[in-house]
Amino acid sequence: MINAPADFLRQLFDAAIASAQAEVCIAHYLPQRPPGRTLVIGAGKASAAMARALEAHWDGPLEGLVVTRYGYAVDCAQIEIVEAAHPVPDAAGMQAAHRMLKRVGGLSADDLVICLISGGGSALLPLPLDGLTLDDKQAINRALLRCGASISEMNCVRRHLSAVKGGRLAAACYPARVVNLLISDVPGDDPIDIASGPTVGDPSTCADALAIVARYGVDLPDAALAVLDSGAGESVKPGDPRLARVDTHFIATPQMALEAAAAAARAVGIQAHILGDSIEGEARDVGKVMAGIALQVARRGMPFQAPCVLLSGGETTVTLRGGGRGGRNVEFLLALAIALDGAAGIHALAGDTDGVDGVEEIAGALAAPDTLARAWAAGVNPHAALADNDGHGFFGALGDAVVTGPTRTNVNDFRAILVDAPRSGASADPH
Repeated sequence: MINAPADFLRQLFDAAIASAQAEVCIAHYLPQRPPGRTLVIGAGKASAAMARALEAHWDGPLEGLVVTRYGYAVDCAQIEIVEAAHPVPDAAGMQAAHRMLKRVGGLSADDLVICLISGGGSALLPLPLDGLTLDDKQAINRALLRCGASISEMNCVRRHLSAVKGGRLAAACYPARVVNLLISDVPGDDPIDIASGPTVGDPSTCADALAIVARYGVDLPDAALAVLDSGAGESVKPGDPRLARVDTHFIATPQMALEAAAAAARAVGIQAHILGDSIEGEARDVGKVMAGIALQVARRGMPFQAPCVLLSGGETTVTLRGGGRGGRNVEFLLALAIALDGAAGIHALAGDTDGVDGVEEIAGALAAPDTLARAWAAGVNPHAALADNDGHGFFGALGDAVVTGPTRTNVNDFRAILVDAPRSGASADPH
C-alpha cells in the first residue's frame, strides 16, 4: 500500500522530467570539433536548456541562435537565446527564423552546424513561404489545433507552408555538416514530426497536406491553398544531395522518460508496467480505455497484479466542442475519473512534461477515488465539464491541478495510474 498516492505519482512525474533534462543527456552525443566554425541553431521548449548544456560540455568556440518559448530562456555565454510565442506563432518567432536562415547561408564544408530541436519548434519557427503572411500562419495554427488532427497530420500541413521546415533549413546549411540533437515529443519518434523537421528530409507531399485539410474541413486562407495546389510548397525529400552530411541523434525520448519513472516506482517496491510510449486518439476515449484496464487489474488481477502502476505516453487529441480551457491531459484524466466512477484504490496523474497542457501554464492534474464525490459536493458537474472541454476548470476547482512551471524539456504526455489494491470500489454519488 502507498500511504500518499498523490505524492508517489508526482515523484514518478518528476523522475520522468528529470531524465529528459539536457544537462544529463547531451554530452554523450556531441560531435568532434570541425576544422572550421561551429554554428548552433535550434528551436523548441527545451532548446535553450540544450544550448546551455552544449556550452558547458563544448571545448571550443561556439556561436549561434536558438529560439524558445516565452519564459523558457536561460543564460548562455556564446549562443543567443530568443523567446517567441507558442502554440500560436508571433512576429518574434518569424524574425528569429528569418535570422537563423540567414546565418546558415554561406557556410563551407569545413563548418559544423549543431541543431538543437525539441517539441514546440513548429510554432517557434513560423517563417512562411513567399505569398503567405504571419497572419496566415497564425490562422492555420489555430485551425489545426481545433480540428482534432494528430500531431503528425498538423505537422504535414505546416511543413508545406514553411520556408524553414521540411528539410529546408538543413538544405540552407549545405555544404556544412549538420548534426541534429533531438528531444522527441512525438509518437514514434519520427524526426520529421519534431518541430516539423526543419533539418531532415520529408517524404510527404503537398497532396498529402491537401488531403489532411479536406479530411478535417480545415478552412485555410486562399493563399495557403494556392501554395499547396500549385506544388510550390513541396519540401526537401530524403536523398536530396544537400542532406548527405546530416546526422540525427535522439538524446531524450518519451520511452526513456517512462523507463525512468518505472525505475522510480520499483525503487519503492511498486511494480511498473509501460503500456506504450506513443498512444494516440481522442483524449476522452483513451481515458475510458485506460480506466477499463485499471479496473481489470483491480478486480481480476489481470493482466497485472496489484499493487502496480500503469505508465503510458504519447500525444492524444482534443476536438474542441465546448467553450472550456482545453488540455488533452486533463481531458484524459477527467474521462478516466468518470469511467472509474470512484473505484477504490485507483489514483492517477496525467501531465505534459513541458509543464503546459494545452495553452494553460498548468502541467496536468491528479485524480483519486473521491474526485467525483468531491466535485458533486462542490457543485461541479464532471459530465458537464467534460462536454465543455473544461478539464482545467474541473481540477482547478478541486485544487488538484499539477503545476511545475517551465520544465525546459518536452518528451510529450505522461500518464500514471496507480492500482493500489486488488479490490472493487464503491461508486461516487451518481448525480
